[in-house]
Amino acid sequence: MQEFEWIAPCHFGTEAVCKKEIMKLGYEITEVEDGKVTFRGGIDAMCRANVFMRTTERILLKAASFEATTFEELFQNTKSIPWEEFIPRDGRFWVKKANSVKSKLFSTSDIQSIMKKAMVERLKEKYRVSWFPEDGEDYPLRVTIIKDKVTIGLDTTGESLHKRGYRKWTVKAPVTETLAASLIMLTPWKYDRYLIDPFCGSGTIPIEAAMIGANIAPGMNRHFISEKWTSFNPGFQYKRAVEEAKDVIIRDNPCLIQGFDIDGECIKMAMANAELAGVDDCIHFQKRAVKDLSSKRQYGFVITNPPYGERLEDKEGVKKLYTEIGQVFKELPTWSKYIITAFDDAEKYIGKKADKNRKLYNGMMKTYFLSYMGPKPPRVPGEK
Repeated sequence: MQEFEWIAPCHFGTEAVCKKEIMKLGYEITEVEDGKVTFRGGIDAMCRANVFMRTTERILLKAASFEATTFEELFQNTKSIPWEEFIPRDGRFWVKKANSVKSKLFSTSDIQSIMKKAMVERLKEKYRVSWFPEDGEDYPLRVTIIKDKVTIGLDTTGESLHKRGYRKWTVKAPVTETLAASLIMLTPWKYDRYLIDPFCGSGTIPIEAAMIGANIAPGMNRHFISEKWTSFNPGFQYKRAVEEAKDVIIRDNPCLIQGFDIDGECIKMAMANAELAGVDDCIHFQKRAVKDLSSKRQYGFVITNPPYGERLEDKEGVKKLYTEIGQVFKELPTWSKYIITAFDDAEKYIGKKADKNRKLYNGMMKTYFLSYMGPKPPRVPGEK
């Protein structure tokens, strides 16, 4: 079986859980860098990663990696790649996105046009044609140049993996599905422990938690751009990955997840989204302000994305809100609490320094994932 290198881009700061997912699927990690994890595997790796992975935005086939400080070097190195092994005569190909960081080649539009020209020249020679109809399947490329190192990836996913298909309704400033899953997986929460999101918005964190608890693969009900690629013929592998996903769903999962929000419209959206995701029976949604949050349960988890005051006029309200969060946290002494926020003074107004402060990037925005660890629950007699 032919093997390739695959790239799984992820949010900066979540590489550890992305790597863990890939290893759980059984594939060899070849490199971990800021914002991406590279691994090795056959076509099955592409299909299973697209279907099963929760923490990556897409799966890229690593076509090549090389140094380039001039456009001539970029052209020649791109032309030397065996594109004919990936792209058929009628394939539609283009550089969809290019990023350049701390590199001599910084004009993304020039990078895109020069690489497209190099690919055309290569394929014209190999297919012995003077032009391409490009009326077949899509083969988009994504290119990153960091400190003059060029990495080229062929996008096998298409529409981003964060689009699970359930979030039909949304609110302002939500976390993406992939980031929500990453946050949950950065904690020790398990499906047999209570979880509350007191700022649930349109329900992304509770829904992702319910899908993790029920072991529902996020990509099992969607399509991928590579499904019809004639060079790989992965249709059977995708079908097998989906069948595998159906077989491992946990159907008797207890309902221990709650989502609260002060806005009743948000609760309606969250309930509708949970129904679309097929986990509405696993989550209890209710309109409730954070100051009214309480629980008689012990050793649960709070995982949430509260407002953080983007505008100047919001600042006083945000200070009051985080003070309320701190007061509520004091009433949940056995619970573990996790907050993602861009509010620099969050710890100050919560009234307690976090046990761990992990820096994450939500797109280009620097955020903090604050961890307030509760005690471990007592061991159940006879438990291993």
